[in-house]
Amino acid sequence: MSKHFKAAVNMAFHFDISESDVSNIDAVATSKTGYHILHQNKPYGVKIVSSNFNGKSYQISLNNNNYHVQISDDLDVMIKEMGFTARASKLVDVIKAPMPGLILEIQVKVGQTVKENDPLFILEAMKMENSMVSPRDGVIKFIAIKPGDAVEKNQLLIEFES
Repeated sequence: MSKHFKAAVNMAFHFDISESDVSNIDAVATSKTGYHILHQNKPYGVKIVSSNFNGKSYQISLNNNNYHVQISDDLDVMIKEMGFTARASKLVDVIKAPMPGLILEIQVKVGQTVKENDPLFILEAMKMENSMVSPRDGVIKFIAIKPGDAVEKNQLLIEFES
């Protein structure tokens, strides 16, 4: 069964994207966050300006024009259609690595109070810098990482006070 995605660009333009659409993109990485894309014989310069991996939200620059892109998968669409708006992530007490990578920067300290969507740390993975944000309001109880650490998927990174 193939996956489908919905992309909203600047909350004004909506696109349906299939897994095969993604795999057929003619893109070449030019830097950690930059890509050269060829589509219908037209070249495009794309740069990922910022990313919120947990929120599936990205700020990109396409030929020097900035766009906000929100991506939803089939599960996100189903949850929205069912009328659920509260995110389960608000109940999260620990942050685990969503993928293997390298910790570049930690932006919080133990005992610090954070709000939902405050930046916690930057994880470099798959040639991209991902700014990981807090899934909820809370107080940082424990930080299991330091800059320069290589982390594995599902490794404990940060714990919140309950």
